[in-house]
Amino acid sequence: GVSLYGYSQIFKKPEIWVGYKNTIIYSFFGTIFNLTVTLPAAYVLSRKDFAARGIVMKLFVITMYFNGGMIPTYMLIKDVGLLDSPLVMIIFGAVNVYNLIITRTFFETSIPDELYEAAALDGCSHFRYFSTVVLPLSKAVIAVIMLYYLVGHWNDFFSALLYLNSDKYQPLQIVLRNILLLNQAMAGTTGASAGAGAGAYAQQFADQIKFGVIIVSTVPVLCVYPFIQKYFEKGIMIGAVKG
Repeated sequence: GVSLYGYSQIFKKPEIWVGYKNTIIYSFFGTIFNLTVTLPAAYVLSRKDFAARGIVMKLFVITMYFNGGMIPTYMLIKDVGLLDSPLVMIIFGAVNVYNLIITRTFFETSIPDELYEAAALDGCSHFRYFSTVVLPLSKAVIAVIMLYYLVGHWNDFFSALLYLNSDKYQPLQIVLRNILLLNQAMAGTTGASAGAGAGAYAQQFADQIKFGVIIVSTVPVLCVYPFIQKYFEKGIMIGAVKG
C-alpha cells in the first residue's frame, strides 16, 4: 500500500528546514555570482580584437585538466578565511570553464559583429553594448548556464563536507546524507538483533527513507525547469551542426 513513512521521518527533523534555507541561499546567490563572472569573461574572450584572448583561453582550459588538489585547495580556503564560512559555498568555483566555453561560443556565432560596429558608430562603449545589446539577445545561453550552475550548487555536498563544520551552515544535501546514513545504521542494527524477518521489515522502512531523500532533493529543481524550458531547448543546441 501507500506509505508516507519515509517523508514523515525526513520532515520531522528540524534541521531539514535549515538545510533547505541554506541551499536556497547558496544556490540563488551562488548562481548570480557565477553569471556575473562568467558572462563578462565570455564576452571579452569572444572579441576578436582582444589580442591576448588565445593565451587567456589556454590558461582557462588548463584548469579543466589540472587542479591544485584537495589538500592545497583546503589550505588556500583556510588561508583566505573562508573555512567554515557560508561564503565558501557561494564564491568557490566562481567560473566553470565548460560553461565559459559554451557562452563564448554563443557570443561568437550568434551575435553579429556588425551590431557592435553600428553601436560603436553611435558612441556605444563595450560595457553599454554588452549590457543593452548582447545580454538581451543571449537569453537562451543564459538560461542554459544558469540551470547548470543552479543544479551544481543545489547538488554540491562535497564542498560543504570539506569546508563547513557548523551545523547551522550545512546545506540540504549534507542533512539528507546524515539522515540516510543514520537510518541505514539503525536498520542494520535492528536486523542484526531481531532476526531476519524484523531485519527485512526495518530495511523496508530504511528504503522508504532513502527513496524519499531522492524526491526531497530533486523536486525543487524540477519545479524550476518548466519556467526556463523554452530557453533551455534553444540554448542546448549551441555548437550543434547546422545545415
